[in-house]
Amino acid sequence: MSPARLSVNVKRGFIIPIGGGEDRRKERQIHRRFVDLSGGRDADIVVIPTASELESTGQDYNQIFHDLGAAEVDFLPITKRADCDNPRYLAMLDKASGIFLTGGNQLRLSTILGGTGIAQKIRKRNAAGVTVAGTSAGASIMSEHMIAGGEGNTIPAEGVVSLAPGLGLTNAVIIDQHFTQRNRLGRLLAAASYNPFLIGLGLDEDTAAFIGPDGVFEVVGSGTVTVVDASGLTHSSMWEASRGQALSLLGLKVDVMSEGCRYDLIGRQAYPPDAHAAFCALPNAAAKAARH
Repeated sequence: MSPARLSVNVKRGFIIPIGGGEDRRKERQIHRRFVDLSGGRDADIVVIPTASELESTGQDYNQIFHDLGAAEVDFLPITKRADCDNPRYLAMLDKASGIFLTGGNQLRLSTILGGTGIAQKIRKRNAAGVTVAGTSAGASIMSEHMIAGGEGNTIPAEGVVSLAPGLGLTNAVIIDQHFTQRNRLGRLLAAASYNPFLIGLGLDEDTAAFIGPDGVFEVVGSGTVTVVDASGLTHSSMWEASRGQALSLLGLKVDVMSEGCRYDLIGRQAYPPDAHAAFCALPNAAAKAARH
């Protein structure tokens, strides 16, 4: 799955993968910024709790977004593929200004939503400027290639990670969540080695990457985002490794970014807080010279 095509003079909406375990009770900084990007007091937010098997999940997020001042909030009680044909649910997404995918099991989410009108509608609405956020499983499924499962607490090795098709809101990254808390660096490195074009994003709990339409994301939250850029690999043993064998990955670039840091997914460049804004303020010729 690839991102839907943009219409003329329309900017794609923000994509906000969250590492799970976000603060839902105190500052709710990530949720608050999601509501603001979705229209603030005019926001119409639709929650999709399909990844979770808990009946309370949809209502819990409804309450959070109501408390933060959104004008309209509702959730889609999608529990099977047949639900994705419900015209009322499609109509709700048509008028939504923000869409939120909850945590749970990403394979449950992909096997129910994948290839349906709901999945297509989410991509089209994001291309039309609607903000889409997802936490934990809802973060993993945002990319074209989704980490479906795998081992934590391991070295990068053949077979430690499994992939599946995601929603395709972005084809530039592959996303892992609960990253530091579950020691998932090894599996993200292995996932990035499959195709070094992809940038690996490892999202800690209570931490989000706010990816703008310009391909630059800002880190928001109490943890870090680990960025794995394998495009400069000089050697990878993935293609010849046997099951469980440790990998050699030479020439990797890794950035660890806390709140306020930014990353340019197109230029593959990290910036400390406020530095990217200063870079963008340069005249075009000077900015181009600085990039090289």
